[in-house]
Amino acid sequence: MSADDTQRIESWLTELGAGQRYSPHTVAAYRRDLQALQTCFPDIGLDALEELHIRQALGRLHAQGHQPRSLARALSAWRTYFAWRAPHADLHRNPAQGVRAPRIPHSLPKALSVDQAQALLDRTSLPPADSPIEKRDMAMFEVLYSSGLRLSELVGLDWQPLREPGYASHSWIQLAEREALVRGKGRKTRAVPLGQHAIDALQAWLTVRGQLLSPDPDADTRAALFLGARGRRISPRVVQLQLQALAQRVGLPMHIHPHSLRHSFASHLLQSAQDLRAVQELLGHANIATTQIYTRLDFQHLAASYDQAHPRARRKTRDDTPDPQR
Repeated sequence: MSADDTQRIESWLTELGAGQRYSPHTVAAYRRDLQALQTCFPDIGLDALEELHIRQALGRLHAQGHQPRSLARALSAWRTYFAWRAPHADLHRNPAQGVRAPRIPHSLPKALSVDQAQALLDRTSLPPADSPIEKRDMAMFEVLYSSGLRLSELVGLDWQPLREPGYASHSWIQLAEREALVRGKGRKTRAVPLGQHAIDALQAWLTVRGQLLSPDPDADTRAALFLGARGRRISPRVVQLQLQALAQRVGLPMHIHPHSLRHSFASHLLQSAQDLRAVQELLGHANIATTQIYTRLDFQHLAASYDQAHPRARRKTRDDTPDPQR
């Protein structure tokens, strides 16, 4: 492997993490993807790769057992890296640009029912949220369900816009306007609504936020809306663990991920409003085909209701079989 290539990759990843605020998980995945590409062609520098090499690399990874979703992510990482590298290396074309990603089978996202979402957020059978940690958690989960945010978007929120040398907010809440400004995938900014329950939970959290703030906070910590136990911006992993712990405490019989609340937001909104374009804008989907997955969820909900309610929908049981002697 070329030491120069490795150094360039690290420079690019640093820009993604520090400059563009990509999540640590995404940065680590992109590092593995670029290292895999280097391993495929140890005697060729990345700047010298052609489209044929990219296709060969995908073929080798597929032969090693990589699934379509991970291959698509690897191709995206390579394409983004070469787009960044091209102006510096005077590359005539991006070698990954013309390569199509493998088709990814569309699996239906797991959404909570309305009753399950209510039980989770109302903390059924649990005492009210009193501690700073509990108030923070309820604010996070209410925002996830109220606004349909991605996990990375949630942890990237600031409680107010901050701009100073070395730091500039890109996502923050505006309680007076009942909305949050969020920079999502592709560095696109969108405004999402905050429902009354989310606003109430955020106000309760902001009154105690200072109790978790570290004594000597840096700019990122001072701006961060949600803080971890160590007093700095909360990590995605902590959000995952806290949500799953609450789901177990209220007795929900499934594993719940923060993305489950995003899926639930979209599914429940479509069931009520039937406005696919509006849901696309709220979720920040570049392609409406991504949003259309939720119409299948909505159809499943309607189909289940049909099966339960329509007298001719149910399968015949032994008791339903007509008696020929009658």
